Amino acid sequence: MHTIIEKRQLSEQVYLMRITAPLIAEARSPGQFIILQVDTEYGERIPLTIADADPEAGWITIIFQAVGGTTMRLAQLRQGEAVAAVLGPLGNPTHIENFGHAVCVGGGIGAAPLYPIAQALKDAGNRLSVIIGARSKELVILEEQFTRIADELIIVTDDGSHGRKALVTEPLKELCERDPRPDLAVAIGPPIMMKFAAATTKPYDVRTMVSLNTIMVDGTGMCGGCRVTVGGETRFVCVDGPEFDGHQVDFDNMIKRLQSYRAQEERAKHACLAEAQATAKGNV
Repeated sequence: MHTIIEKRQLSEQVYLMRITAPLIAEARSPGQFIILQVDTEYGERIPLTIADADPEAGWITIIFQAVGGTTMRLAQLRQGEAVAAVLGPLGNPTHIENFGHAVCVGGGIGAAPLYPIAQALKDAGNRLSVIIGARSKELVILEEQFTRIADELIIVTDDGSHGRKALVTEPLKELCERDPRPDLAVAIGPPIMMKFAAATTKPYDVRTMVSLNTIMVDGTGMCGGCRVTVGGETRFVCVDGPEFDGHQVDFDNMIKRLQSYRAQEERAKHACLAEAQATAKGNV
C-alpha cells in the first residue's frame, strides 16, 4: 500500500498528491510514468506521469484531473489513506542534453508531466521558453514553478482571463519565426493540441517531441491497448514511448482509438457520482 502524505486541489478538477513509493522515487527519470490502481480487486489500472519525486524522502508526486470513474475515486481519498497499487517507473526517460533553445508547450493538465522535463532541460543548460495554455485562469497550473525555471514564460487562455487570449499554437508559431528558431520543442497535452503543435513546428523543421497518453492496461507491452502508428509503423506507448517524434505520429488514428471505451467510461463516471452522492447523504 502507498500512503498519501499530501493532497492539494490545484483547480476545480485537478489534484496534486504525494504518495510514498521509495523504490520508484529512487529510480524514476523525467518523462516516465506509473500505473496506478485505487482498488486492487476491481479497480481500473490507469497511467499517470510522475510529476516530481524525492528519493531521500521516498515519495512521488502525481497531478491528475478527476474526469473519469477512477480519477474521481482517487480524488475522494484523503491524506493518510492509501492507494492500493503503484507500478513503475515505466516508459523510456526523456533524452536530455543541451540542445540550445528548447520550447516546452503544455496544454491543460499536460503542464504536470511537462514540468520535470522542462526542469531537466534547464538544468542541462538550455535556454528555456515555456508556453502554458488552459481554458481559463482557474485551470492554469504550476505557473509559479515554471516561472522559477523558464527564461521566458507565456500563458495563454481560451477566454483571455489570464495571459493572452490565444491557443498555444499562436506563440509557438511566433517563436518558430524567430532567428534563430528553437532547436527543440516538447509538447504535452490533449491529443488535438499536440497534433496542431506538431503541425505548427513542422514547416520550420523544428524537432518536436510529444508525450502520448493512450489507453493502457498492463504497462509492459503485452495487452496492445496502447498501440499507435508512428512513421507508418505500429509502436507501443508503454514500452516504446511515451515520447515520440510529433511529426511522425498518426494523431487521427490515436484520437479515434481513445474513443473505444467512451460508453464504459461514462457508466463508470455516473456510478462514481452516484456513490459520492449517496455517501454525502449518509453523512448529513
